Amino acid sequence: VAAQKCRKRKLNAILNLEEDVCNLQTQKETLKKEHSQCSKSINQIKQKLNYLYHEIFSKLRDDQGRPVNPCQYVIHCSSSGSVFIMPKHLAKSEQKQDNRKEQKQK
Repeated sequence: VAAQKCRKRKLNAILNLEEDVCNLQTQKETLKKEHSQCSKSINQIKQKLNYLYHEIFSKLRDDQGRPVNPCQYVIHCSSSGSVFIMPKHLAKSEQKQDNRKEQKQK
């Protein structure tokens, strides 16, 4: 009788584990699909952002009316919502400062 109960518990444990495996495989497939959709959305947003970036720089002019070089400048969005262009070297130093502030807050 004890051996029978042990075999029954073992069989129940195996069945429960098989059910868990099936559930996890289903969840894995769902997550793969979701990841794929998110990746597609991110790529579309990146393309739109890149287009917008080039569109903005194609219309910008300096004080002498010359086009602003996108290789030398970046578009910067401040935390207050202001948007402006700044030289890349300044943007990099400001980004380093922002990263330091974020690390200190953590």
